[in-house]
Amino acid sequence: MIMLIRSCGLALLGSLGVWMATLPAQDLTAPRTWQAATGNYSVEAEFVELADGSVQLKRADGKAITVPLGKLSKADQLWIRKNLAALRAAAGGSTLASASSSGGDWYRWRGPAGTGISGEQGLRQAWSGDGPPLLWSAGDLGGGHASLTIHNDKIYTLGNKQSVKLLCLNLSDGAIVWETEVGGGGDPNCTPTVDPASGLVFGMTKDGTLLCANAETGEAVWRKSFANDFGGRMMSSWGYSESPLVDGEHLICTPGGDAAVMVALDKTTGRVVWQTPMPGNSAGYASPVISNAGGIKQYVTLTGKGLIGVAADNGRLLWHYARIANTTANCPTPLVSGDLVFGSSGYDDGGTALLRLQANGRNGIRATEVYYKRNNEIQNHHGGMVLIGDHVYLGHGHNNGLPMCVELKTGRIVWGPTRGAGTGSAALVAADGMLYFRYQNGVMALVEATPRGYQLNGQFRIKTRHAESWSHPVIQDQKLYLRDQHELHVYDIAAE
Repeated sequence: MIMLIRSCGLALLGSLGVWMATLPAQDLTAPRTWQAATGNYSVEAEFVELADGSVQLKRADGKAITVPLGKLSKADQLWIRKNLAALRAAAGGSTLASASSSGGDWYRWRGPAGTGISGEQGLRQAWSGDGPPLLWSAGDLGGGHASLTIHNDKIYTLGNKQSVKLLCLNLSDGAIVWETEVGGGGDPNCTPTVDPASGLVFGMTKDGTLLCANAETGEAVWRKSFANDFGGRMMSSWGYSESPLVDGEHLICTPGGDAAVMVALDKTTGRVVWQTPMPGNSAGYASPVISNAGGIKQYVTLTGKGLIGVAADNGRLLWHYARIANTTANCPTPLVSGDLVFGSSGYDDGGTALLRLQANGRNGIRATEVYYKRNNEIQNHHGGMVLIGDHVYLGHGHNNGLPMCVELKTGRIVWGPTRGAGTGSAALVAADGMLYFRYQNGVMALVEATPRGYQLNGQFRIKTRHAESWSHPVIQDQKLYLRDQHELHVYDIAAE
């Protein structure tokens, strides 16, 4: 009897499968009705892209709409997650692929895509009382403003403990797994870079000693000195602060030397692959990012003399833009979007610009200024900027983190600058439709990432403040990680 029922059941399922196979396939690219989570707004539009935690839609009239994923109805969120693989396949895997469109290890500076945006979902949309619950704290990290990277259930950072150490911590409680000496140079600013493909981790001191180590054991693999090996120099006295960029088999970094403003190293051996001459320049405090504008893969960074683009294949200097450079410290990592580069810097002679990069001849790039904004209009000190949809969010002002929203393509200030929850410069990351502002005075603020206006959804004071609260926040596995010199605090920001 049991076998008969089982056979009948299998037959029925088989028939059902045949019937379902005859149904017309759902056209995932067709327009559909999207509903806001609040239920008070809907729009008919095609799905275009899920990137950096936001959904890009296109209406029938061609107008593009960008909506934080968490602002859509639960049914729409489920539809996207269910069909995302098929949507990517339908798009040829090109427009939808985004390293930050889903959660993942925060293995490099500013997250997996280098954008300052986490793909984490299901996070609290508001904080009340004393803020989100503190899960745990750990100590003995040493001094410095380095942030964190996370990979394979481990945390990596740098700290000054009589000498500069590269540290590996347990992800569950912050206990030290290993520590390896890097060199001297005082409290480090560099955030380590982990390369999941090779199992290596890279960290650097303020005096330009670069260490490659085994990420599991901490064993040193190779070292370079920016000063001794490349004639490197910083633009000012606060020391090297960039986080090296791993790209395939190469490690990209910026010594700032006349014959080597930027270099590509074999990541496993430290062998020099190419170096970029640019006499008279020096290293800034930013980190390199990748652009494919004009059909040429290139590395873009902010140096002592301004923005530069360097060809990835042989290190030739493609273009240079000096107007936003200040003479003290050029800090923010540039934003790249298609053929556009958005750069900013603080201090009295800084400012902000948008460049368009276009092919110039067979192997060249022409950088054209789309707009320039003086420092009193738009400038970011060293807290960073994020691009969500068509808008850049940042903390405006030197020694200030005044929240501001700027339309990327026009430079129009959509809202702000406005007084935020804290004071001083603000380090900024984004996740799940929200902006996380960490202020210099130790206040953490949650702000909606929307061009509709400034909306503060909560704030709290970080457990400790041993010095200026400058280390950039990290969001991983629905947790907020905040380094404060020798201590690390981890908060639960999952939705209740």
